[in-house]
Amino acid sequence: MNNWARRKPIVSSHERSADALAPSLSWPQLMAMGVGAIIGTGILTLIGVGVDRAGPAVLISFAIAGAVCACAALAYAELSAMMPTAGSAYSYSYVALGEVIAWVVGWSLILEYSLVVSTVAVGWSGYASPLLMGVGFPAALTQGPELGGLINLPAVAIIAIVTGLLLLGTRESARVNSILVVVKIVTLLLFVGCTLPYFDAANFDPFMPFGYAAHVDSDGVDRGIMAAAAIIFFAFYGFDAISTAAEETKRPARDLPIAIIGSMAACTLIYMIVAATAVGAVSFTQFANSPEPLALILRSIGQDTVARIVATAAVIALPTVLLAFLFGQSRIFLAMARDGFLPQRLATISSRGTPTRITLMTAAIVAVLAGLLPIGKVAALANAGTLIAFIAVGVCLLVLRRREPAAARPFRLRAPLIVGLGTIGGCMYLFFSLPSDTLLWCLAWNAIGIGIYVAYGRRRSKLRHANS
Repeated sequence: MNNWARRKPIVSSHERSADALAPSLSWPQLMAMGVGAIIGTGILTLIGVGVDRAGPAVLISFAIAGAVCACAALAYAELSAMMPTAGSAYSYSYVALGEVIAWVVGWSLILEYSLVVSTVAVGWSGYASPLLMGVGFPAALTQGPELGGLINLPAVAIIAIVTGLLLLGTRESARVNSILVVVKIVTLLLFVGCTLPYFDAANFDPFMPFGYAAHVDSDGVDRGIMAAAAIIFFAFYGFDAISTAAEETKRPARDLPIAIIGSMAACTLIYMIVAATAVGAVSFTQFANSPEPLALILRSIGQDTVARIVATAAVIALPTVLLAFLFGQSRIFLAMARDGFLPQRLATISSRGTPTRITLMTAAIVAVLAGLLPIGKVAALANAGTLIAFIAVGVCLLVLRRREPAAARPFRLRAPLIVGLGTIGGCMYLFFSLPSDTLLWCLAWNAIGIGIYVAYGRRRSKLRHANS
């Protein structure tokens, strides 16, 4: 008997249990969650990191990362409609690839979501800190030790605030998220409108100062178009957070594909427009590695008032990314706890329908990371975990198409082989374009994960006990 058939009773028992998550989200709310998760630190902050590594050719880096994510988004759309469970790629891997691979994917998702929240919190702090220091807030409390400070207290504070919002309930969180997403999109349109008159094609020359392939420059930094793509890949994902809300979606077979594909398409268009106007407005050297590149660009062209508006809007709207990924992380933890890989008590659902213990535990972990780590290293390691999960989703798509051809697929891709291979190949290329120390840290993380599985998870697996 394969994992598809064996897992069905476990999934259905979750759906009937007293601690099941209640469906309350529609596709517009899901799409707002996706847009809120995707548009964030990647364009508001990491565009500075991207141009530092690729120069004006960061536009190609955005296109490459976007194409890979588009394949992954299509694979997620088919699988999420087939298996509307909270576990996302972890659950798909459990069904298609088995328990051990599912654990590795789940462990990688923990890395992804935890570090995404940390990265976004640090990015939010980059915009909030100048405003806070303007009213006397100590500079040493706005940066981690590696950057000369004590702790990034604004990053820790925003995680605490978003966690409190999530604990209020899914429906309430979704309403706040939708409002903030509108603020975020209006802010980016304002940036484009103000910088477009200053567009100068000369700023794109030389277009590829660091070449195409990822390589270590003389100053010890990984540069090249692919090095930038491997980092700003972070800017595109977030659609996967939608799939973690499957159990809380009113009509998952229809709503999940619409939200996943729609949010990805809309955000890709916005990204390319913003990146082109940013590079065209000023020389990339002026905002490379800036923690607030869009506001810096506006100030450099004399738009100080608009720069303050953008910075303020970023402070207000960036928490939508935190909300989406903290939400997703808690649901993945929930699925793993239900399967016995984590303590069962972590699967407790509050009267408001939220996994309170898991949410609080996740918030504590990411607050420590955000308070102490610099954004570049955190983002690169987060990408490693995401790429592993995306590769697994591509494999799941192909395996289930071959092994379960007659299974119900409410959303069926027309070219699954192209999408699956595009996801796998593209993500593997980006994975090996990451800095070597990032790959070593990722290897260490997964070695720890395998150790925990052998020592704890394997013996407590509900599926393994059910078939023993």
